[in-house]
Amino acid sequence: MNRRLQGLRIVWGALAVLLVLGGTLACGRASSSAPTPSPTPRVLLTLPLPTPVPPTPTPTPTPIPPERILFFDDFADPNSGWTRFKADWGISDYINGRYRIGVGLAYTDLWANPGLDFDDVHIEVDAQAIAGSEYNSFGVICRYQDDANFYFFILSNAGYYAIIKMIDGEQYQLTPERQLAVRDIIRPGSQVNRVQAECVGSTLRLGVNGHWLAEVQDDTFAHGDVGLIAGAFTDAGVIVEFDDFVVLRPAP
Repeated sequence: MNRRLQGLRIVWGALAVLLVLGGTLACGRASSSAPTPSPTPRVLLTLPLPTPVPPTPTPTPTPIPPERILFFDDFADPNSGWTRFKADWGISDYINGRYRIGVGLAYTDLWANPGLDFDDVHIEVDAQAIAGSEYNSFGVICRYQDDANFYFFILSNAGYYAIIKMIDGEQYQLTPERQLAVRDIIRPGSQVNRVQAECVGSTLRLGVNGHWLAEVQDDTFAHGDVGLIAGAFTDAGVIVEFDDFVVLRPAP
């Protein structure tokens, strides 16, 4: 089975790095012909959820000069190049002018790529969790080499966020552990969040709704594909829809 054309990517335990807050976890992959794995029991959150606070106004976006746009997709065209897959335990496909990733197994992440290659980029996308637990994850990928080597930037409606490096199939959280983002920045429930990430030289940044949350340094990967990612932790059934994906030249 040609997994690149199939359009599905799976990592076991990626959310455990984000939510369990433990050490490095090994991960594997499965194909559609493999039996459904039994999730390894995990110890759940050791931290309280963020305390709700009055909303912080979202900054007014600045118009983007056309010369900065390297790639844009509003997912109106189902033939725009993103990987596509459907099964009873997962989906990554165009749905009604958006791109949907549905995760039908616990402790699972799925992702998709358009098949491009960039070096320094600023990435933005609208992400909306339309089903499943708030202990989810959603975000973007940069400098994707293959299934086992790339950076990904994820948020959770429960208030968590992380920048993670996948190298040779092993996950390494680059942001400090036990890090929370308050709910007035990461919008809970089915509200739309504008995910933002930058890969510029060795600097990796993650933001949401006009607010930068984290910045780390890592020079493992210098270029590669971009992508979308979503995942479930303890509860299967997470569905996230994405819209207005844009890759920009970083601002001067």
